[in-house]
Amino acid sequence: MNLTYCPKCGKLFSKSFRDVCNNCYALMEKDYERCVEHLRQNKGVDIQQLSDEMEVSIKQITKWIREGRISLMNAPNMSYPCESCGILIRDGHMCDSCKKRLQTDVKNASSRGMLQQNPDDAKNKRAYQIGNRLDDRK
Repeated sequence: MNLTYCPKCGKLFSKSFRDVCNNCYALMEKDYERCVEHLRQNKGVDIQQLSDEMEVSIKQITKWIREGRISLMNAPNMSYPCESCGILIRDGHMCDSCKKRLQTDVKNASSRGMLQQNPDDAKNKRAYQIGNRLDDRK
């Protein structure tokens, strides 16, 4: 039994597959339902307006979007912050400029030899494939 304190209310609860206690989870689900209903009625709202009007954090709304619980298909003004710089985006975790900067940094690090690859590591981390199963039978 894994006991921990709820980050929302501070109560002790048995952590099984949720990060919050059952009471806080029920309250979050009510907030989710209110947000979805508000989005259905007001398709033009953005994430800041939704957060202000429903009194739900932008972080929580972003989590629901990333989980696929809130769709951006019928919400043309809805977007969420990039994890790196905070600019509003509509898909993924980072904006294009942050992705390019990260790719450039990785490329520069690998060209300077900062990223060392051991060929045996790549071979050992490879997924187990059907051919391997057949080899094991011999």
